[in-house]
Amino acid sequence: MAGPRTAFHVNLEPLPGARILVVEGRYYGNIADALLEGARRVLDAAQVEWDIVTVPGALEVAQAVAMAFEAPMHARRMPYDGVVALGCVIRGETSHYDIVANESARALMDLAVQHRVPIGNGILTVDTPAQAKVRSDPEEGDKGGVAATAALALIHVKRHFQNPRGEP
Repeated sequence: MAGPRTAFHVNLEPLPGARILVVEGRYYGNIADALLEGARRVLDAAQVEWDIVTVPGALEVAQAVAMAFEAPMHARRMPYDGVVALGCVIRGETSHYDIVANESARALMDLAVQHRVPIGNGILTVDTPAQAKVRSDPEEGDKGGVAATAALALIHVKRHFQNPRGEP
C-alpha cells in the first residue's frame, strides 16, 4: 500500500547566495533588452548573484550554457544553481524558424535534464515582431521575468528534493 502523499508547493522566497547564469541571444536587440529587464527585476528581487553572457542568437544560447557547464567547477559543484535563457525567434518565409525554435528548446531541455540544472526558457517563438514586443515587455507579457521565475522555482524544488525535511 502506498504511503500518504505529501504536497510540495513552489517556494518563491529569496535565494541569497544562489548563482544564476543569464544567456541572452541578441539577434533582436530591442526584444533582448526587454527580456533582460524583466529577468533582472526578478533575479534582483530574489537576491541572487547573476552573470550574463551574450551570444548572437537563439541557436547559440544552449551552446553557451553547455560551455558554462563544462567550465572548471568550484567546490566540486556546478558553478551555477540555475540558468535563464533569453532570446527570440520570429517566423519568416522559410523553415529556418522551425529549426531554430525547435532545436533551441530541445537543446535547453536536454541540458537541463542531463545536468539536472534548472533552466528557465525565455526564448520567444512568435509569428510577428508585434507579438515579440508584447511578450517581452516587462509591463505586459514579461517572458524574461517568467523565465527567471521558472528557474528560481526549480532551484527551490531541487533544494527540496535534496533536503526534503529541511535539515541543515
